[in-house]
Parts: sequence; structure tokens; C-alpha cells
Amino acid sequence: MAEEQHYSPGLEGVIAAQTRISFLDLEREEIVVRGYNLLELIQRASYVEVVGLLLEERLPDAHRRQVLETQMVTAAVPELVFHIVAQLPASMHAMDRLRTAVSALAAADPDANTADPDAEQAKAPRLIGQIAQIVANLTRLTQGEKPLHFEQGRSFAENFLRTLVAREVTPAEVRAFEQSLIAYSEHELPNSTFAARVVASTLADAYGALTAAVASLKGPLHGGANEAVMEMLLEAQTAEGLEALIRQKLARKERIMGFGHRVYMRRMDPRAAMLKETLRELIGAKGTGSELLAMCQRGEDIMREEKGLYPNLDYYAAPVYYLLGIPIELYTPIFFAARSAGLLAHIIEQHRENRLYRPRVLYRGPRGLKL
Repeated sequence: MAEEQHYSPGLEGVIAAQTRISFLDLEREEIVVRGYNLLELIQRASYVEVVGLLLEERLPDAHRRQVLETQMVTAAVPELVFHIVAQLPASMHAMDRLRTAVSALAAADPDANTADPDAEQAKAPRLIGQIAQIVANLTRLTQGEKPLHFEQGRSFAENFLRTLVAREVTPAEVRAFEQSLIAYSEHELPNSTFAARVVASTLADAYGALTAAVASLKGPLHGGANEAVMEMLLEAQTAEGLEALIRQKLARKERIMGFGHRVYMRRMDPRAAMLKETLRELIGAKGTGSELLAMCQRGEDIMREEKGLYPNLDYYAAPVYYLLGIPIELYTPIFFAARSAGLLAHIIEQHRENRLYRPRVLYRGPRGLKL
């Protein structure tokens, strides 16, 4: 019985790490990132500033911000990596292609096989920039096109979005996209971050830990939900159609993607509420897309009334990306690219204060069998 009292399915409620990076304060309904409220960062900061905060424990001043942005924008992806991605079949899931690319990045790093936290912190801005460029070119490469490269003189967020959609983008579009990047940048210890820390705890290098995080994020119960949300919205076509579709899915006891969260069980993910406003502002700036917001609101109302469930971040990130013209297969890779800053902060922290993860099990099998 003593053992059973310590068993928590899915490790729910188990404290698995000490960290100075972030914390979900449910009592105050606040997402704390290095002491700041994430929602205020979404409203007032740039993604590069949040990268600096995550990696260096303080918001960068103007000079440091420019240095970080230059490192991220000018980070060159090895041609070998682009070549590898181009050889992969288009039928291969985008997250599988991304996983292969992140692993292959190690081939061009002479210091790849190190778990030295100082070396990792120095290379982190370059890695974040490389990952963003890979994500932005994933679809293009598998279609036989040449990769587009980020350009100096443009912000990181503008470069990222402009490369994703292969056109000039407006300030309103860049700001909406940047807010999504910050919203996705860090969120305490979800499955992918835990996976990265578990791998890092073996003193595996950052490439191995990041590759594990990509594999984790592919799953629809974690990162893949934003793609499923958009597919559902496109299938429904109208608010009435979405209500009918959700009710059909509920009758068949199917999971409705974009709702519910292990931590925000009976409340709306505060990041979702923020991205809902981002969607509203983007619709106003573009003069189109109001039907998407109406659909999302109808789905939100039905799920609250029928199941007592509320939207998570993926529910409102999906229509934001759709209005920006981003290919649906890239929604989850963008999640990873944004989260790479938080992941690297956790990998570095794990290597600075390491202890190997090695939990135990509650055995339910037979005993005493004889040959």
C-alpha cells in the first residue's frame, strides 16, 4: 500500500525538477517566466527579448538584444542538413523531417558531443536561428525548391514569417506571429521539456535532447493538436457546421483537439485567451477571417457547456497561422521552433545541476514463476 500511495499515473502532480526558468502559478492564474508574467511578455516584448530572458535570466538591453537578433538571423544552416531534408519524401510527416534535421545539425558542430552548459549557452542563439530556418523551409525543400535564407536588416520574427509564406508581410502580421512565438516559447515542464531534460540528464548533448523533444511534440496529445484543430475547422466550414461536427464527435466519444489541459483542467489556458485577442486583432488588420473567430467561439461555447472543457493555446494558434497563410503541416514545427528557446534553457539548467533521472515502477505482473 505504501508503494501505491506514491504512484501517480502520468506523473500527474509529481514535482520532478527544481528550476529558475518558469512556473505555472494556478492560485494567481499566472505563467511566470524568469519572474515575469508571460502574458505581459506577449503584449510588450519581442521574441528575441524573451530568448535573452530565457537563456541569460534577464531581459537584454538594446545592445544585447541586437547581438542576439544578429546571431539568430545570420545563423547558417549547413548545406548538408538542407540536402538531407530535400531527400526525404514529402509524404513523411513534417515533424519526422524536422527530427532528422535537428539531429543532423550536430554533424556540422565540432563541439556537438559536449554537455558543457557554458558552451551550450554560447551556441543556443545560433541553434534557435538554425531551427527556425529549417522549419521555414521544410515544405519548400521537399517540393524540390531551393531554401530561402533569412536577411539581415529584418527582425527575426519578420524573417521567420516571411520565409514561411514566401512573400512580404505586414507589421500586423509580424506582430501576431511574434505573439504566438512568445506564447509557445516556454511553459514549465510539459512532455517535450521533460523528455529533453531526461535525455540531458544522461549528459547527452543538446542535439540529442532537442531531438527527443521533437519526437515528443509530434504526438497529437501535445504539439500536434494545432494541426488537428485547423483540420477540424476546415472540415466544419461554418459555425453551425462546427457545432454539428463537435456534437457528432462527442456522441462517438472522440477527443476534441484543442480543448483541455493537464494543468488548466477547469479553466481557459491564459495563453489561449491572449491568442484569441491576437486573432481578433489580426482579423481587424486584414479585413477578413471573421467567420473563423465565429467558428472558434461556437466551438468554445459548446465544449464548455457539454464537457466543462476550455481551449488551450493550440485552439487559437491554429486560426492565427491559417490567416497568416502558413501551411498546416508546419504548425507543430513552428511550435518546436518557438519552444527551442525554452528547451535550451532547460537543457542548460539540467547540465548545470544534473542528476540522472531514474524513477521506479509499481509492478503488477506475476511472481514466483518456475521453469
